[in-house]
Order: sequence, then structure tokens, then C-alpha cells
Amino acid sequence: MSDHALEPVRRARARRAAVPWRHAAWRQYRLERKMFWRNPTAAFFNFLLPLIFLALFGAIAAGDEDILQVIVPGIAGLAVMSTTFSALAMTLTYLRESGVLKRIRGTPLPTSAYLAGIGGNAVANTAVQVTIIVAAGVLLFGLDPPQDWAALVVFVVLGVVCFASLGVALSHAIPNLDSAPAYVNAVFLPTIFISGVFYDADDAPGFLRAIAEVLPLKHLIDGLTGALVTGEGLVDHAPALGVLALWSAAGVALAVRGFSWEARRA
Repeated sequence: MSDHALEPVRRARARRAAVPWRHAAWRQYRLERKMFWRNPTAAFFNFLLPLIFLALFGAIAAGDEDILQVIVPGIAGLAVMSTTFSALAMTLTYLRESGVLKRIRGTPLPTSAYLAGIGGNAVANTAVQVTIIVAAGVLLFGLDPPQDWAALVVFVVLGVVCFASLGVALSHAIPNLDSAPAYVNAVFLPTIFISGVFYDADDAPGFLRAIAEVLPLKHLIDGLTGALVTGEGLVDHAPALGVLALWSAAGVALAVRGFSWEARRA
């Protein structure tokens, strides 16, 4: 390729280098936050839906502490999955198929800073939701404060990494934007019901328990239950940490391996 043809590429790289990465990522994060709240559909399904479930099931189980001790960690796990897995799978499919990713790659904005802004938005939603759910459990439903804050933070962080990477990986398998809701819900809905979000998974039939043991959400909920209710810490839930770590490693590998900046439609 001639020097003349490479000149636009050199100028774009120079502009990237002129802006500190952290500033670019921060500006993109702020933009993602504004766009998120200006999209009612995304705000409802990716943020408000777990809180609505908490309000409904919390009202139904009001006064029954045993049920609430199952519901609150379950909804917290649901919140982690919805704000990372579902949100990123849908968002990246839209950005890829609408050509946004392709255009972003050719701009002075570093691609890593752009993706950091998108990921940071999902992480912020997760942090806010888990905080609200924990506070509601204590202030509205009469549960005790979290028994192990360190375990709570570790499981939430590992859950975010796990489900965010799996959401990015799933976006590679979605052929177009129209089919994205079907693909996401085909994974999301069975997972939340099998994994014991709304009931104690130990009370499920044997074949469902066997499936739940393989899925990451069940282990995230177990870890959150230990941190929020029983006081069982990281050592007690070492197997759950191991399962989440394995799913995270697989998700990251698939997310990186299959990533595409180009739309798949003809």
C-alpha cells in the first residue's frame, strides 16, 4: 500500500494518541449512560424488570422471612445477568448490524475505550441494582444486613465478568437484530427459572437440579445467599467460585475469538 493511501490511517492513529485513553473511555461511558436512560425499552428490560420482580415477589412473601431469604439473593443474581448478559448481547448485536462498530473502528476514538464505555455502563447498572436490592431486603423486608461484604463484592464482580463475557459471546451467534430478542430470551428465561431465582433450587426435581448445577447463575445465587443470608464466605463457596471462573474463562475466550466489527447481512 502506498504512503498516500496510508496517510489517513496515520492521522487517525495520531489523533488517538493525542487523547488520553482514560479521558476517551470516560466520555464514552457518560454518553452510554445518557443514551441508556433515553431508551425506555432498554431501561425497562435491562434495569427496571428485576426491581419489579423484587417488588412483586417481596410483596407476596412479606412477613415470610424464609421465602424472602431465597427471593432477595435470587433477584440479585437475576439483576447481574440481565444488566450484563442480556444487555450486552442485545447492544453489541445492534451496534454490529447497524454498522456502528465498523464506523467506530475508523474514528480517532480508541476501540478499547469505546468498548470500555459500553462495559462500564453495564457494570454501573449492575452495581446500582444490587445496591437497591440489598437495601430493599434490609429496609423494606426486614432481612439482616449482608453477613459477608467481601464475599458479596467478589461474587458480584465475578458474576459481572462471567455474564458480560457470555453476553458478548452470544452476540456473535445472533445473525441479525430482528432475531436478537429470541436468541437472548431463549437462554435467559430458562436459565432464571432452572437456577432457582424465584424458589429454592434444592426443592426442584432431580433432573432440573442436575442442569442447574452446570449453569453459572445457580452458583452465583448460592454465593450471594451465603454473603447476604447465611454468612458463609468464600471458603464455603469455593466450588461455586470455581464454576463461575470456568464459565468466565470460556466466555472470554469465545467473546474474543468470535468478535466481528462487520455486519453479517449482505
